[in-house]
Amino acid sequence: MAKAKLDPLAPARGPVLSPRFIVALVLMLGGIAWMAYYYVVVRVDPTTIPAPDPGKPAFMADLGNWNYLIGFGLLFVGLIVSAHPSTPLGRGRGVVVGMLGCFLIGLLWICTYYVFSNDLSNIPVINDLGQKNLFVGIGFMAVGFTFATRWE
Repeated sequence: MAKAKLDPLAPARGPVLSPRFIVALVLMLGGIAWMAYYYVVVRVDPTTIPAPDPGKPAFMADLGNWNYLIGFGLLFVGLIVSAHPSTPLGRGRGVVVGMLGCFLIGLLWICTYYVFSNDLSNIPVINDLGQKNLFVGIGFMAVGFTFATRWE
C-alpha cells in the first residue's frame, strides 16, 4: 500500500459540525429570530392610528429598540465565534468568504440606508433604527475584520 503524499501547504481540514460551529449557528439564528419575532409580533407599527396594544411577551415590548441591540449582538457574536479555526468559516476559503461577506453586507446596509433615507417606511428593521443603521453597518465590517485576522 502506497503512502499518500501530504501537502504541507494544504489547509488542515476539520469537522464540519464542531461544537463551536453549532454554538455559532445557534447564536446567529437566535439573533435573527429575536429581531424577527420582535418586528412581526411584538412591535407596534407607528403608522397605524389608533395604535394597537403591543404583542406579548410584555418584557419584550418594554425593551423597545433594545431588542435590535440584543438581536444584532447575538448575530455578531455568533459570527465572531464562527471565525475560529475549528469551524468551517474559520479556515481555508471560509475565512475569505466570511470576511468579504461581512464587509459587503455592512457596506450594502449603510448604502441602503443612505439611498432610501428619505422614505424608510417600506424597509423592515431599517425603518425602526434610523441613524443607528450606521452602527449596524460598521458592526458587520468590524466582524469582517475579525475574519481578516484569521486570513493566512
